[in-house]
Amino acid sequence: MTTVAVLVEARGGEATQPTHEAITLARTLGTPVAVWLGGAPDPAQNARLGIHGAAEVRVVPAADEARQPARAAAALAVATQDADIVLMISTFVNKEIATRLALLTGAGVVVDAAGVELVDGHVETLQTVFAATWDVRTRIAADKAIVAVRPNTTLASPAEETGAATTVVVDVELPEVAETIVSVEPVPVSEGMPLAEAPVVVSGGRGTNGDYALVSELAELLGGAVGASRDATDEGWISHEHMVGQTGTTVTPALYVACGISGAVHHRGGMQASGTIVAVNIDPDAPIFEIADFGVVGDLNDVLPQAIARIEEHRRG
Repeated sequence: MTTVAVLVEARGGEATQPTHEAITLARTLGTPVAVWLGGAPDPAQNARLGIHGAAEVRVVPAADEARQPARAAAALAVATQDADIVLMISTFVNKEIATRLALLTGAGVVVDAAGVELVDGHVETLQTVFAATWDVRTRIAADKAIVAVRPNTTLASPAEETGAATTVVVDVELPEVAETIVSVEPVPVSEGMPLAEAPVVVSGGRGTNGDYALVSELAELLGGAVGASRDATDEGWISHEHMVGQTGTTVTPALYVACGISGAVHHRGGMQASGTIVAVNIDPDAPIFEIADFGVVGDLNDVLPQAIARIEEHRRG
């Protein structure tokens, strides 16, 4: 049976939802094992990973010191040496780790995948490229495959047969690297779900005129995250971490609501692969309507309060 290693993405000592998505995906490819870089997870985390199908959790304690991608890749190479496939979440850091791991192991690598399957004994991935205007299927010819998968492309679900994953400690001697970390300062993170992981994203653009109250209220009501266009972040109305676009965050939520966003190519490239796209714009000729599944021509200050009221009424009823 094919061994499929999944790099755990942890936040605050807990495996993130995209990690459980990746383990669910791994079950369709072979036998999943989770790789935890850093101190061992608590039993509750092991249990959750086991519920989603991980047969074991390989803990690399030395990776506490592996903030550099080169050292993280070296640790991962040892922990996954018996794995035919390595899956990880497609983040900026993990893309570099995936590339370095491929160089160390001679594996084929694909990032930003929207799907993975086995075809004729080879790993094939599905991607959207060129601002989500093309669907590309890629076959990895190498014996080992490394794939970075976008969040929200697999529905996380428990395995039919579940149990607590066995913990295996992997000792790794990390290599010396050219760079040295002289200080680490945590960046304040806004409350709520990270933008790239959110199943629902409600974004506001120039049409908000800097007032994100309604956008934030709708996002909270739908259990999603707040996004923004580049115009809005350039104006200083909202921080850059909320920017959706080719030079911001690429999102693939089940639902994307664009409020007062014209739909320039830069923005569309970061959200066009969303499941369902809803656009609200006062301009009936706005490019965003060309890719929207549902469009409302109107002022967001008139439309959003009505939408919020109807959703709340529906939930009460």
